[in-house]
Amino acid sequence: MSNLIDTKDLQGMLLRGYGSLRANYFTLLKIEDATKAKAWLQELSRMVSHGQESPSNAAINVAVTCNGLRALGMKEKNIRNFIREFREGMITPHRQRILADVEASAPENWRWGGPEGPSSEYQIHILLLVFGKNQDVLNQFYNELAEKFSSGGVRVVENLSGQINKDNKEQFGFRDGIAQPVIKGTGQTGAEQNMVEPGEFILGYKNEYGVYPETPLLEEEQGDMHLLSDDEQGSGKKNIGRNGTYLVFRQMEQKVDTFWSYMNEQSKTEKGDIDVAASIKLASLMVGRWPSGNPLVNFPEHDPGTQSDLDNFGYAASDKEGLRCPFGSHVRRTNPRDTFEDNKAKLSTKLTNKHRILRRGRSYGEMIDTPGPTSHTPNGEVGLHFICLNANIENQFEFIQHTWSNSPKFQNLHNDPDPITGTVENRDGRVQQQFTIQDYPVNRTVCNIPQFTVVKGGAYFFLPSISALNYLGTI
Repeated sequence: MSNLIDTKDLQGMLLRGYGSLRANYFTLLKIEDATKAKAWLQELSRMVSHGQESPSNAAINVAVTCNGLRALGMKEKNIRNFIREFREGMITPHRQRILADVEASAPENWRWGGPEGPSSEYQIHILLLVFGKNQDVLNQFYNELAEKFSSGGVRVVENLSGQINKDNKEQFGFRDGIAQPVIKGTGQTGAEQNMVEPGEFILGYKNEYGVYPETPLLEEEQGDMHLLSDDEQGSGKKNIGRNGTYLVFRQMEQKVDTFWSYMNEQSKTEKGDIDVAASIKLASLMVGRWPSGNPLVNFPEHDPGTQSDLDNFGYAASDKEGLRCPFGSHVRRTNPRDTFEDNKAKLSTKLTNKHRILRRGRSYGEMIDTPGPTSHTPNGEVGLHFICLNANIENQFEFIQHTWSNSPKFQNLHNDPDPITGTVENRDGRVQQQFTIQDYPVNRTVCNIPQFTVVKGGAYFFLPSISALNYLGTI
């Protein structure tokens, strides 16, 4: 393991998605007794899975909201040094516009994290991310944790269950979790284009701009300062951010029936029958990969079938015109790779890597065995607990969502938001939502795309280092 980064001080999910731990609970907690909660957090910090571990049975990571820091007693002068997005939260009017959290996805309709109610943003202080190799192991581990909630001064606001589905597929039926960046200096390896400077994801290290990301330094002495590192830039202040990061959490319902019904309608035969192959092809064009995970840029005509995490590819050399993988497809617009605007390939990759995120999400709800054109009615609500890690929420998660996903004019398109995550409910039909398929001699367009994903809750969290988590118990 490289000496550049203290991986033992990192919470483990910065380096791994716990893929062998298939079941999970994401538990939102409220602090009701700060003194008890601080002692509980110190005890919990000794249980947290760190970056050098590869747990085979169970794991736990811990994050905290800005309101959680206040509830623990952190001074406002110290809180003010955390980035603005974290301090303001996800539901300000400005942020609603950036994230397109409107109509069905508006915060007032959320189950948790919204402006009002028993599960509002003000009630959410701590997030426990608990993983188990199966549901029985998870339940046993979680129950042991839950026995100490009351004596630890916290209560459950929401407990969200989830899992990794068969073949790592999300609820629409496409293999997920591919195209992850690799953090330099952690000992992990990957394709050169995916090697990203640590400061894009871990506070206290230089990023792709060659500078240290904005990090929360303590303005006033508080708690056991010896538990924290000195500011690496020489200010003499303690850096509570070092080896930590910011965590974005959004619960997104996936409207599977709407998704496949739309694909069927747009690709049906002249007789009005379902054309299974054409329906899957259209869905894959919107996603940018086949259901198996194979990228369209490598396999433009048909799905080779074998489950694949193939990620070592670009668009500049083989698909600059978007004839294999459309410009507006979900995976191409959220990670343009070597085709960032009109730049050359090398510069494009460098610019794209300034906006990468580490995705750690999990599916929830009962997945259909084989989602597709002829099987698309799940038993109850299904969706994605979207989680990502980034050192700069504005420049990474919010940039991707606003500038790449929500923008209808991405890559010189006109009325084309991301068909998977960028469309809105559009009740009155005033907003044109289409998907353009680059073709020769003329492009093809499918219109009136409905909303396939609806936000049900969300919040911004700080994922501290293990030493900083221990420190929080001393303030």
